[in-house]
Amino acid sequence: MKMDVFKLIALYYYICECYDKELRWHCERFSNNNSPDFTDEELLTIYIFSMIEEEKYKVKSIHNYALKYLHDWFPLLPSYQTFNDRLNRLSSVFPPLIACLLKDVDSLGVRFDISLLDSMPIITCSGKRSGKVASHLTDKGYCSTKKLHYYGAKLHGIAFYRKGKLPLPEYFCLTKSSEHDLNAVREILPRLKDRAVIGDKAYSKKDLTKSLEKEHGVCIYTPVKLVKGETIQTRQFKHAANKLFSTAVSRLRQPIESLFNWLIEKTDIQRASKVRSNNGLIVHVFGRIAAAISIWIF
Repeated sequence: MKMDVFKLIALYYYICECYDKELRWHCERFSNNNSPDFTDEELLTIYIFSMIEEEKYKVKSIHNYALKYLHDWFPLLPSYQTFNDRLNRLSSVFPPLIACLLKDVDSLGVRFDISLLDSMPIITCSGKRSGKVASHLTDKGYCSTKKLHYYGAKLHGIAFYRKGKLPLPEYFCLTKSSEHDLNAVREILPRLKDRAVIGDKAYSKKDLTKSLEKEHGVCIYTPVKLVKGETIQTRQFKHAANKLFSTAVSRLRQPIESLFNWLIEKTDIQRASKVRSNNGLIVHVFGRIAAAISIWIF
């Protein structure tokens, strides 16, 4: 099997550099086995490389690929059970790894004064069944876009607008699927400062919009929602202007939907049926985001 050796080496050295500067503080060991022969850097390299180069999405498939084709590069590769356990123990490493990767993504054409908001479901099982895994991070929810009841979590994303390109991610957070989109990002919005934020109708709340604009210079734009109790005559009078405004907002927001679709295409992030623990779900979501962003760099 032909393999891009230079990409493997470049990725390994990049992860080593990130690990020495930042990542090691998020997985520091306080035991006699604080310096294992098979290093964390090697494990992260195998996980990300197998995903972006060979489209291996299951941990079992990643380990089998490494055992068959990468053993000369990583001769101390442990058994699958140890590999999987070590990977789950590194769940806290992936969010800061994403932050390191984003610093090196080309920011040409980025509009730092426009942010896009959206969310997507992470499905552990269908709504017809009773979800029992990763109970601290999952519950039953409903995706209005797909008209789907499901058990799982919800990934929320905030990204900078880039004309003609996928937006540049700024924040990701994971919540239970029943969490309202606005509640999930309520604490993040005041940090954005002096910019326009484009979202769907779920982020529309007049009181919050006014306070954010007054105190932080954050203006939230969403498609127009119908006002309860408004007369038919008033709605008809405003219809044309509201439709044009809603269309403009939806066009601006569309790239973040494309970003989520790209994540699904490149990493199969939405299907988490093999997850069995809270740490496993964190690895599944943020590990795949890290792998996808690595594509932009390598």
